[in-house]
Order: sequence, then structure tokens, then C-alpha cells
Amino acid sequence: MTSLVQESLDNKVIVVGAGAAGLMAAGQAALQGAEVTILEKMHQPGIKLSITGKGRCNITNALPVSEFSKFIKNNYKFLKYALHSFSNQDVMDFFEQMGINTITERGYRVFPATGKAADIVNGLIDWNKKNGVRIITHSPVVALIMENNKIAGVKTGRVSRIPEKIYKAYRVIITTGGAAYPSTGSDGDGYKLAASAGHNIEQVRAALVPLITGNFIAPRLQGLSLKNTAVSIFIDGKKIAERFGELVFTHFGLSGPAIISISRYAVEGLNANSEVVISLDLKPALDDKQLDSRLLRDLNEKGKQQFSNLLKGLLPRKMIPVCLELIKIDPSRKASQINSEERKRLRVFLKNLKFNITGYRPFSEAIVTAGGVNIKGINPKTMESRLIEGLYFAGEVMDVDADTGGFNLQIAFSTGWVAGNSLF
Repeated sequence: MTSLVQESLDNKVIVVGAGAAGLMAAGQAALQGAEVTILEKMHQPGIKLSITGKGRCNITNALPVSEFSKFIKNNYKFLKYALHSFSNQDVMDFFEQMGINTITERGYRVFPATGKAADIVNGLIDWNKKNGVRIITHSPVVALIMENNKIAGVKTGRVSRIPEKIYKAYRVIITTGGAAYPSTGSDGDGYKLAASAGHNIEQVRAALVPLITGNFIAPRLQGLSLKNTAVSIFIDGKKIAERFGELVFTHFGLSGPAIISISRYAVEGLNANSEVVISLDLKPALDDKQLDSRLLRDLNEKGKQQFSNLLKGLLPRKMIPVCLELIKIDPSRKASQINSEERKRLRVFLKNLKFNITGYRPFSEAIVTAGGVNIKGINPKTMESRLIEGLYFAGEVMDVDADTGGFNLQIAFSTGWVAGNSLF
């Protein structure tokens, strides 16, 4: 039987996980006078944070906080206090006080001006160390230690030659993230810790994830990126949601911001064994009547051209063969020979290109997890467990998630800030 190395520390606070929420919570707790240790299972802190926003780190969104309810898909009311306590403007000010200037881009997305996620990660680490926080890596927390419904510490597992350890603490904050990108350390172990303390765990599923399609179109268009496209999702024939923006065709199906931001509905539909269809409007600036008028004009004005040449003004070159195959028109036909029924088929392709969704990519490719620790067991004004005194949660480990655009990191920073400032 392995003997445990007893480490009786003066540290009052243990933060489990060195992601966005954990680094914010730890630093804030230290500013309140706490002696804080972060236990991180990976070899370095902030790994997932360093790859967010394609390595640029979309730290928040500059929309008014009052409008966040449109983009937070789960338990907005629970998050409202935290979002107003440490707002998006507070996040921007926080990093700018570190010397990290920010810029706001399309969709009100906020990034570090350098475009480097590493600057955010290093800034948070340096700020924690300056505040006296100790960060210990290669330290997976495998159990909570509780006495009389109060937190007493944590136990870490053995890693290589590093033995198991007991860390005593009066306060423990679980900030382990969800189950997305497990290679970065977010593999769902926080759910097990929460469940051991009596918390209910809502079904964990991918929330922002690329989608798998069931026809030949996407693989044929692999690598093609479309901007300014309207994406609609239908569940059992009923339109559920719509997004506008960029998408990418892949060997398996559809990806890109517009697809990923609408994917949670697809996941829920597929899990309910419903029919899920994505429809692309490639000409969203024109309604059906306006588009038909344009097509008629082009066909008349360029009547001597081959039909395939006319399509070059309507579609990316890579889409033309797919379009011709689907609408069943001979590419060598003269534009003037296209009849009204054929024109209608082209219009439908441009306004309602459909994809049957047959699945979604694994957690290793998901950006955010839906589900997690049920928020009914957490005090929204402190992030403390209602079941175990001294146990707190922050970030994605809870049953909270949002669209892409900086909202999920804002949730992490806001809930981490509240937890770190509510310990004593």
C-alpha cells in the first residue's frame, strides 16, 4: 500500500486547475490576503487558454453586458451577478493595467493587440506570482478531503516519481474546465470531484463543435471558406436558429465560426434522434425575388456565354462543378437557353443549400462543453457550494456555456473573480 506524504501547508486556499478561471480566482484570492496554491495536472499552466481564438485569445466581447443574454445559452440568470461584478470592460482594464493593450474586431470580439494568446497567459502567470501564488504543475487532484460537510483539503495522485500528496486547505476552488480539448487537461475530472461532494452533474456534451454531414458536397469543397453566409438549422423540419458569418467545408462536413456557434442545437437534436438539417443562404443580401431578377438580367445580358462561365460571377470557382451537378444543367449550354425551371433550381441552390447532419466531431475538437455541475447547488453571488462549506466552483466546469465571440472566456474570468473575492 502506498504511503501518503503528508504536507501540512499554511496555505488556506487551493485552486484546482490553472486555466482562465483558476488563474483569475487564485490571483484575486491572493489580493485578499489568502495564501494560495494552484494545483495543475499538466506540465504548465494555461495550455487551453494559449490556443483559444486560434492562438490569438478572444478574451471577451465588447457588446453591452445587458446583451450577453442573447449569446449565453445556459443559465444566464445564474451568471448575471458575476458578469456585472467583473464586466467585459473590467476584463479589458485588467489586462491593460498589465500593459497588454486590446483591440476590438468584427463581432465586437476583443483580442490582445499583439494577437498573441501567450501574452495573456504569461500576463496572468506573472500577476499570480507577483501576488505570491504558488503554481505546482504535474499535480492532478484526485480527491477532495471533507470533514463534517466542510472542505479540509485535497489529495493529488502519483505522477511518475512524484508521490501522492495531501494538501490541507480551508477553501478549495474547482476550476478544471469541461471536457473539451482533453489534450490540454480538460478531461472532465472536475465533474468527478464535484460528484464526490454530492453535486449533481448535468449531461456533458459538446457545445461548440464542427458538424459531420451526410452527403458528398462538403468533401468535394474541402478547404473552401465562405464569408457573409447565413446559416440556418432545422430540427425535424422546424427552423430553430440562424447565424451569419464565416464557414469552412472540411473532409467530414462543416466547420468555421457560423457553424460552430450554431452547433449546440445540432448536438441536442442528434442526441434526441431528431432530423437535423443545415441550410446555407449564399446570397443573404438578396431575397428570392431580388435574386431571381438578378439571375434573369445576367442570363439575358450574357446570353451568348456558356452557363458555366456565367456562374463565375455568382460562386467561388470550386463550387461551380458541385452546383452544376446538383441543379443538373449542362455547363456548355448558352445562358440564353436556361429556362425558368432551371433558373429556379439555381436560385434554390444559392438560397437554400441543404446538408443533412449525421454527427458531430469528438470532444478533442470541441471548443466548449455544455452541461457540468448543476448550478442549483452553487451560490451565484459567491460561487460557493451550497452543500460543502469552503468548496467553490468557477468557469466551464459548471453547467454554463455560450456562443463563440469571447463570451465563454468572459464567463471564466467573471466567475473566477467572484470566487476569488468571496472566500473570507
